[in-house]
Amino acid sequence: MTMLGPLGFTAPWLLLGLLALPILWVILRAVPPAPIRRMFPGVVLLLGLKDDDQVTDRTPWWLLLLRMLAVAAVILGLAGPVLNPADRTGEQVGAGPLLVVMDASWSSASDWSQRIDALDALLTRAEREGRPVALMRLTDPQAVQFQAAGVLKSRLTGLQPEPWTPDDTLVERAIALLPGDGFDSYWMSDGLARDSRAPLLQALEAQGDVTVFESPRAHYALAPPTYEDGHVVLSLQRLRPGPEAEVSIAGHGLDPAGNPAVLVRNPVVFEQSATEARLELSLPAELRARLTRFEIEGARSAGAVALPDDSLRRREVALMAGTENREGLELLSPLHFLQNALEPTADLLEGTLTEVLPANPDVIVLADVATLSPNEEQGVTEWLETGGTLLRFAGPRVAASDLSRGTEDPLMPVRLRAGGRSVGGAMSWGEPKSLAPFTEDSPFYGLSIPEDVTITSQVMAQPDPTLASRVIAQLTDGTPLVTRKSVGQGQVVLFHVTANAEWSSLPLSGLFVQMLERLAISSMPAAPEAEDLEGTMWQPIRVLDGFGRVLDAGNLPGVEGERLIADPLGSELRPGLYQGEDRSLARNVVTDGMVFEPAAWPERITVEGLSRPEETPLAGWLLAGAIALLLADVIASLALSGRLSGSRAGASAVILALALLTIPGQGHAQQSEQQSAQQEASGDAAAILAASEVTLAHVLTGDRQIDDTAQAGLRGLSETLFFRTSVEPAEPMGVDLETDELAFFPMLYWPVTPTQPTPSAEAYVKLNEYLRSGGMILFDTRDADVAGFGTSSPEGRKLQQLAAPLDIPPLEQIPGDHVLTRTFYLLQDFPGRYSSRDVWVEASPQDAEMVEGMPFRNLNDNVTPVVIGGNDWAAAWAVDERGNPLVRMGSGFAGERQREIAYRFGVNLVMHVLTGNYKSDQVHVPALLDRLGQ
Repeated sequence: MTMLGPLGFTAPWLLLGLLALPILWVILRAVPPAPIRRMFPGVVLLLGLKDDDQVTDRTPWWLLLLRMLAVAAVILGLAGPVLNPADRTGEQVGAGPLLVVMDASWSSASDWSQRIDALDALLTRAEREGRPVALMRLTDPQAVQFQAAGVLKSRLTGLQPEPWTPDDTLVERAIALLPGDGFDSYWMSDGLARDSRAPLLQALEAQGDVTVFESPRAHYALAPPTYEDGHVVLSLQRLRPGPEAEVSIAGHGLDPAGNPAVLVRNPVVFEQSATEARLELSLPAELRARLTRFEIEGARSAGAVALPDDSLRRREVALMAGTENREGLELLSPLHFLQNALEPTADLLEGTLTEVLPANPDVIVLADVATLSPNEEQGVTEWLETGGTLLRFAGPRVAASDLSRGTEDPLMPVRLRAGGRSVGGAMSWGEPKSLAPFTEDSPFYGLSIPEDVTITSQVMAQPDPTLASRVIAQLTDGTPLVTRKSVGQGQVVLFHVTANAEWSSLPLSGLFVQMLERLAISSMPAAPEAEDLEGTMWQPIRVLDGFGRVLDAGNLPGVEGERLIADPLGSELRPGLYQGEDRSLARNVVTDGMVFEPAAWPERITVEGLSRPEETPLAGWLLAGAIALLLADVIASLALSGRLSGSRAGASAVILALALLTIPGQGHAQQSEQQSAQQEASGDAAAILAASEVTLAHVLTGDRQIDDTAQAGLRGLSETLFFRTSVEPAEPMGVDLETDELAFFPMLYWPVTPTQPTPSAEAYVKLNEYLRSGGMILFDTRDADVAGFGTSSPEGRKLQQLAAPLDIPPLEQIPGDHVLTRTFYLLQDFPGRYSSRDVWVEASPQDAEMVEGMPFRNLNDNVTPVVIGGNDWAAAWAVDERGNPLVRMGSGFAGERQREIAYRFGVNLVMHVLTGNYKSDQVHVPALLDRLGQ
């Protein structure tokens, strides 16, 4: 491409045609030779006559200039001008392969759309130059395959950033996958400094020229929240120092009604040139317990989101002992070591059982408490069944009592022998006993046992068939030390030694605190070490994507405890919230020790910003202008010759005006029908139309063929409703979830394609509000549900990804007595293009019962918010502008019968969303008739 100021020309040799313009000017300005004057007698008769139509002997200069401009516009248009092309000065331009390297990490997510636009412009230029292109994402390196740039452009909508950064292992794999036959590289960097950049840059430079794209915008990161001195502390970082800036921190969670809400919002100020900021929040325990995530508002990346875990939620622990503390003998107090172990990490409650039970503590500790009153025992049992943890310690009182002797006490995990055992004392034989290694099924598995922990006395468990399954810690001689059993949703745990150092040295060791942590008695503010979680398994509950959206973990496999702490984030260890046996642990993108520094590139590397003028081809505009100038020349020539006067003048003017109007019309015709539908739906006129009439809508997927079919399908369904029911729908619309208002539409038809982009967090907020306000979404995977609710098909997997952030109730396959089977037509099948019976709707309430005299149950009055199937209903409904079916279904009568049932299902669906479960009110008819009879 040849550059000329802000213009570039793809065929600059055509500009030589401009040299011919002066010659053309001379030719057009040439005057014919003067005629020979001869006297003719008959001319005398013409004297005195005047000719109204005079023809000049020269072409006017302005008409010549008009023609010159038209010819110049044609020449410039054919030369392929481009406004604001990429500056390729100093680059070696050729037709060689081009490799696009993308970091594609969470730091790229905040300006991902701009990156995709820059990549699209890059591929457009490569396509114009005929260069093959390949794409490699460092967060998921795959084999490099060069292909036509146009093919790669069609796949840009499926590119997404990952919620991790490329570590050394991923970069080494990327280097190994690089081809060795020479290519140029464009590296789209996320802007973060990493040691792994140097070897990859060296490998790329060995193959050809390297250019780096890097965004200058500010990048923010949020460290996990910590609990310090009664405050929730949040640490923020920004990538580059700059002027004073203010950002807003929002704490999301569940309100008392269980609905998602912003519970906390506070501004944070970065001082001049500062890269770190800190926020301290004083929050009550109840509010801390309901927080599910913190995020930097406006920063759309996983690094700007921090998920709290049990380290933020301090447990409430009630401590009670069988004996009171004596002044000056605190070390002998049954609760002294427990208080020191739990006070930094838990909120301690004091009082009697009748006083603390109404507070619903997480844990109740009974240290050498043998007897409970019947009222206390009943209250503790009810509290246990709702999920509480009762931690009991033995002692002289328990050893001397009859507690859990003949029969097992409900509040004890095992039966006890009378008395106890004393080993290693002055009046006993043998040495003090030590702890045996913890077994794999023990919650303490993986904890190291100090050699100085010994047991001198303990209460003994009575042999029992269930004893082995309840022992979670034992001595080297096999004697149970800690036993546990479940009571309802809670648990009872018994330490067979005292809570002080009277019977053992266990309370004096760090192992005592670790055992309490494993039992979820305390909650450590600091992240545990890898060895602390050795032998445990953690199941992901919620995970983050690259944009910081919280998604359901689905069927992701569990992670070993040591890997959860030590391994870097990646495809097998995603950032999110992980649940252990008794507590949860969050793995966030940003950690306390993370180095957040900008990348430094060598001076030899060209670094370009993402914010540059967009390339604009001008050939079409210049050629259209040339046509307009030539039409103007025709009009001017007709005017100079006097042919625009009379009756023909109006007709000529009309014809030329229509010709001129077709030029912009052709430009508009080049726009896709999908873009026109989006522009129409986003306007005020479309909003007024959708609000004033019943309007069906479909979600735009980006696939023109699918969107056209959905539009035609809803058109066919609307016409069927118009002719068969009292509903008179308007023309259906396509909606963009990111920009369009959804409240105008009673129903959304959402065809699922594997490549459609995932909506943003803001779009999901609108979708959830739409569902909660009575709207319905018909998800159609269009795969005939061959995989059984979409578990293995590409469309089914995409449906699970799209529906995960939605507030969808429990679902069931549509029962035979559902209102959809009789809203307007009586139906038992719901075919579309395919005839699968597996259609999913909101599950019926558990108390729905058959009513005598009626063939269906008394269902709720709510409209099912979602209907899920794979029968490709839009294809069955689709008609053209004349009402003719667009998609053939089967052959003969059977196919048309299936299409008819598909229309009936569509009618039932629309009538259901417009009228609710009003037909279920028929169950009250017998009672009403009986009352009227009385």
